[in-house]
Amino acid sequence: MFIEPTEIEDVVVITFDFHEDTRGWFAETYDAVTFRAHGLPTTWQHDSWSLSPTPGTVRGLHFQAPPEEQAKLVRVPHGRVFDVAVDLRRSSPHFGRHVSVHIDHRQAVFIPAGFAHGFCTLEPDTEVAYKMTVPYAKDLARGVAWDDPQIGIEWPEIANVLTVSDRDAELPGLRDLIQYF
Repeated sequence: MFIEPTEIEDVVVITFDFHEDTRGWFAETYDAVTFRAHGLPTTWQHDSWSLSPTPGTVRGLHFQAPPEEQAKLVRVPHGRVFDVAVDLRRSSPHFGRHVSVHIDHRQAVFIPAGFAHGFCTLEPDTEVAYKMTVPYAKDLARGVAWDDPQIGIEWPEIANVLTVSDRDAELPGLRDLIQYF
């Protein structure tokens, strides 16, 4: 596996090394030794999996507040997404900035604690699987508006034909967000 930092170094893209033969392919999606060597978490407490039937579905931008903030390892077993991480750490020189990447079954994205995460599905029946460093705590679940002009995410055109939850449609903008990190 190949681990490459993004413009915000703490967010990394992991590209899997596929071994193909007449049976199909095989790839390792997680290796504790490799993760440890790159300073990434090696202990995961919670897994989640989502299915979005419709292209243009936006989920996010979500995070979990302290004291149970989560780092996430996000992969796409089926389909393709435009994946976004927004730095919410007030002390960071990247506060309020975001990185975005397109990922499919050949990559994963590591998103540290202190970041909001979201994605837009680009294909029908897209599945997204998440590993998290702490369990989900509903009372600490928070978010920031996916379309906040202050963050300035340039969502793919498919997001114009968009499916978004009522909860996500009502999330506050960055300016109105309480300081968590």
